[in-house]
Amino acid sequence: MADPELQLVERRIRSFPDFPTPGVLFRDISPVLKDPASFRAAIGLLARHLKATHGGRIDYIAGECRVAASRAPLPPRARRAELEIQKDALEAGQRVVVVDDLLATGGTMHAACELLGRLQAEVLECVSLVELTSLKGREKLAPVPFFSLLQYE
Repeated sequence: MADPELQLVERRIRSFPDFPTPGVLFRDISPVLKDPASFRAAIGLLARHLKATHGGRIDYIAGECRVAASRAPLPPRARRAELEIQKDALEAGQRVVVVDDLLATGGTMHAACELLGRLQAEVLECVSLVELTSLKGREKLAPVPFFSLLQYE
């Protein structure tokens, strides 16, 4: 039997066929973010995974920030990943987990790992709420381990 918390989160994921282009099935996590119970469940599930995998060895959680999950639609075949971090945000050798809402092609998480590497941080793992497996984003992250709560083709 599946975990009831995971089922709660999964029920809140919305799908929009043919967005942003025909043939694409867009997965929207905004209903998870606005529902306290499913948001709490998602955070709890990710936290339990990280505690079981890394114990107390995580110094920082890194993630891309957006206001109210707003962003312009990406054009097909977009590959831009503009990320920034303060030079003194981390000390060399500090252990970091990278978190994002969704892993598609892996471009954003890969860029985050590279940026953290330039600060000489140790990226322990990348995690996301949703993974689109057909886009093979986790392969771009190797050798950094990757974990997702929900996987869709």
